[in-house]
Amino acid sequence: MLKNRTFCRVIYGDTDKMGSAYNANYFRWFEIGRTELLRSLGLTYKAIETKGLFLPVSEAFCKYIAPVIYDDILQIETALDTRIKGGMKFDYTIFSEGGEKILAKGYTKHACVDHNGRVVRPPEFLVKLITSHATPS
Repeated sequence: MLKNRTFCRVIYGDTDKMGSAYNANYFRWFEIGRTELLRSLGLTYKAIETKGLFLPVSEAFCKYIAPVIYDDILQIETALDTRIKGGMKFDYTIFSEGGEKILAKGYTKHACVDHNGRVVRPPEFLVKLITSHATPS
């Protein structure tokens, strides 16, 4: 698996009336983690789309473990599951700032589609990039 960690601060707008982070924001933090993982490989979403490939979410899951509150610093660990061949699957773990407490876990699955919206296999440029960075299991 390919892994990356990035950090994000919880802003006031991320919270609800009860003072905890609103549940949908976890998926936004997942996106931050996914974007930064790809960036760490030398590839941005913009570059992927410029090549005519789009990665819409086909499935998403989040297990909320502990509350996240305003001004928390989150560690977002993102791992790309390299066993998936027909699309892409990213696994996420959100930790507290020091990494001592797991706050949430989840995943997103993504189809690869062309500019016409047709599902395609991951193109060679993406497969090569992933395999060149993957560590043997």
